[in-house]
Amino acid sequence: MHPLYFFLTPIHSKLLCMPRADFYLIDKPRFREQPLLLVCELAKRAYAAQKPTLVLTRDFEQAEALDSLLWDFDEDVYIPHQLAGDDDDMHTAVLIVPPGVDTDDRPMVINLRDTCPPGRYERVLEVVAADPAERDGSRVRWAEYKRLGFELAKFDM
Repeated sequence: MHPLYFFLTPIHSKLLCMPRADFYLIDKPRFREQPLLLVCELAKRAYAAQKPTLVLTRDFEQAEALDSLLWDFDEDVYIPHQLAGDDDDMHTAVLIVPPGVDTDDRPMVINLRDTCPPGRYERVLEVVAADPAERDGSRVRWAEYKRLGFELAKFDM
């Protein structure tokens, strides 16, 4: 046990936790055909775990497509979500963030961009399409997360 264990507040103990980056490599036909379905699955899991989540999209069109897909994704589950930029942002479980929109950090980030997200997060979920160019970019982000001290994991989806 850490010698300062009894003196730590909950905030301090969170600071001692190593952030984590999980790479989800799209492999299944269902996700190859529509990669945003995997993003919906991950957002659903984050919402079920009560983790406020940012989804960082590559562009505004992708943000709109994800917003639309989340409405129809699972008829049995409603995932509260919206495009970032409203006064309600802080009260929305899943916030879809296109480039150029500033938001506060959240514990969980689903990253669809080509670079590692700036900020402080407990967990980053990297969704990587089957395209070889995307796989190359994910290797660069993997190395960057490793350099930053993140715990890393890879999952074939």
